[in-house]
Amino acid sequence: MTPPIDTIVAIATAPGRGGIGIVRLSGPRAREIALCLLPRRLTLKPRYAHFSTFLNAEGEVIDEGLVLSFPGPHSFTGEDVVELQGHGGPVLLDQLVQACIRFGARQARPGEFSLRAFLNDRMDLTQAEGIADLIDAGTVSAARAAVGSLRGAFSSAVNELVEQLIQLRIYVEAAIDFPEEEIDFLSDGKVAADLAALLQATRDVLATARQGSLLREGMTVVIAGRPNAGKSSLLNALAGEDVAIVTDIAGTTRDILRENIQLDGMPLTLIDTAGLRESEDIVEREGIRRAWQAIEKADRILLVVDSSTTTLAQITSLDELLPEGQRTLSTLDIPVTVLLNKADLSGLTPGPLPERDDTFAISVAKAEGISAVREHLKHSVGFHSGEASPFSARRRHLTALELALGSLQHGQQQLGEFAAGELLAEDLRAAQKALEEITGAFSADDLLGRIFSSFCIGK
Repeated sequence: MTPPIDTIVAIATAPGRGGIGIVRLSGPRAREIALCLLPRRLTLKPRYAHFSTFLNAEGEVIDEGLVLSFPGPHSFTGEDVVELQGHGGPVLLDQLVQACIRFGARQARPGEFSLRAFLNDRMDLTQAEGIADLIDAGTVSAARAAVGSLRGAFSSAVNELVEQLIQLRIYVEAAIDFPEEEIDFLSDGKVAADLAALLQATRDVLATARQGSLLREGMTVVIAGRPNAGKSSLLNALAGEDVAIVTDIAGTTRDILRENIQLDGMPLTLIDTAGLRESEDIVEREGIRRAWQAIEKADRILLVVDSSTTTLAQITSLDELLPEGQRTLSTLDIPVTVLLNKADLSGLTPGPLPERDDTFAISVAKAEGISAVREHLKHSVGFHSGEASPFSARRRHLTALELALGSLQHGQQQLGEFAAGELLAEDLRAAQKALEEITGAFSADDLLGRIFSSFCIGK
């Protein structure tokens, strides 16, 4: 993708009213267009605040405020950038944008300012994504991790892997190309040792990236089960407040209810669903249909069971915990945690059951066993409380690291079992390509389009 040559404009502050609103111009005509809005020809001193009124194309005053100029390449985008800082009224800001468009600018697309910064080598792809992650951060831990990505922590880790990989490729491919040098690179132990070190380093970065991904994205947990099993009460207990209506009437919950909470810094989306049963009530049947839709998209299911009516010996399969006529959980590739609620009535000891994996006895009414469920949820996705991640990560980053790790492992197998230097070299090339997709050193235009289209317009 080649750097653009037109000038773009957009509102850089959040939607809505505020004390200050900023309109940002970037491109070769940014200064020229900005001067068209001013009543007199100012000499825009770089990084200096000039007070002025702002005019439209008809010479009418729109607003007044500050004008700041940031000549390229020493700007956010690497291009000439001008900011018009006025009052934060949506109508005023829109008038400023329209005046800039009238004088030759183009409305910026989502993420286009950050895209230009990337194309002009002001930042790499992980740093650009760090900006969006910082804006979207829902926890303090996620914000800190995003700042780490923005400051280049993730990029440095990936670039270090790439450098190790390049050095190994140089040695392997040189030995392949110059066999007359009588260097038996396959048996001298250097390649095997360097490859093993590279594999471990890649595993370490992947583990850190997974932690950073959890801080950014968290997990989605669906609470499911029969009516009156205590699903809504469990939601309230995990959320720490009464967000769901709880009654003794079966079928009280008719629709899905979402609540976003934190587990020691990890974002968690809890979804309460309608009780799963056969029903002739049209509204309740629609709620059950939506419940199954939520279940199919969950990262984990908390299946709540009334232990006062269902004994532990009766549980031989997950599907038996649902009414006849309902769809089965066994066909879904989603982990399920069984929660035997009402332990105060059944006599079960609250906490994990040693004889069954992912099964817990709880009493929502007595607030017993809930802390164990919280710890289980964190442990199930590998989240470690109090362990800060130095950078944030996305699903595409994890996929790329997993691909690189797979290529390195395959190359190690080729080297150990078949002494196949040429095949090892090909696996090393594949691993380097996967890693370089993370920082954008190697990226297809359609990938860049998907990434930056998720940004807000002013960024």
